[in-house]
Amino acid sequence: MEINNQNVVNVNTKPIKKIVIAVIIILVLLIVGFNSFTIVDPGHTGVVVNLGKVSTNVLEEGLHFKIPFVSEIVQVDNRVMKTEVESNAASKDLQNISSKVSINYRVNRSSSADIYKNVGSDFTNVIVNPAIQECVKSVAAKYTAEQLITNRATVSTEMEEAISQKINPYGLSIEVFNIVNFDFSEEFNKAIEAKQTAQQEALKAEQDLARIKVEAEQTIEKAKAEAEAYNLKNAQLTDKIIMMEFVEKWDGKMPSVISSAQSMFDVSSYITGAAGTAPDAETKTTE
Repeated sequence: MEINNQNVVNVNTKPIKKIVIAVIIILVLLIVGFNSFTIVDPGHTGVVVNLGKVSTNVLEEGLHFKIPFVSEIVQVDNRVMKTEVESNAASKDLQNISSKVSINYRVNRSSSADIYKNVGSDFTNVIVNPAIQECVKSVAAKYTAEQLITNRATVSTEMEEAISQKINPYGLSIEVFNIVNFDFSEEFNKAIEAKQTAQQEALKAEQDLARIKVEAEQTIEKAKAEAEAYNLKNAQLTDKIIMMEFVEKWDGKMPSVISSAQSMFDVSSYITGAAGTAPDAETKTTE
């Protein structure tokens, strides 16, 4: 009876062992299958690492085959990234400057393997930010504080070029560069404000002087014109014209004889003469 029971147990366990083995094989195959493929995300490249050695082969976006348990795919972000760095610097005239610089940059796709091998994944803090700090300080030292304000576009271009020279060899390129802010000491800001106020006052005084000069010239020209007009009118003034003016304005009540201290003349004779029958004017000298 014991022998028969043992045979029954052996018969019953054989199918179970087969099922377990089959399940294990299927699981192994699934694991191997899953580890044989990888997907590179959009905007990324895949750096192939075989048993710890970085390969020069870079995978593009999409589905790729890899050697299971041997190859590892490290994804490098090639999209535009942004970093902002605040730094303190000294100008050429030894003014303290606080600046904030922002750059948009990216990892070149062809350089993904090299930058991962030589720098790693934290290239922002290892390469980019220190380069910004150094270049801001070196360029700011070339200019006075006032020039940093008035020549901001030139300063920005020089900083961008200096940073590019630092990070380009690593496979990084700048897309957009901006000087977000330049802050100066309170004493310098007050000095700039005082200088601007003085310049505005000087400009106003200059404008007032020019206006006064123009007004004076206009007054002189006006006086000259009036004098010329008077001289011209005086040169054209004759006895006949005076008499005609008198006749036009006479109300008929004026006396016919006008006398002065030495002479007198008959007005009616001039009136008659103006009408076309002028007699000889009679002039009498009074004693």
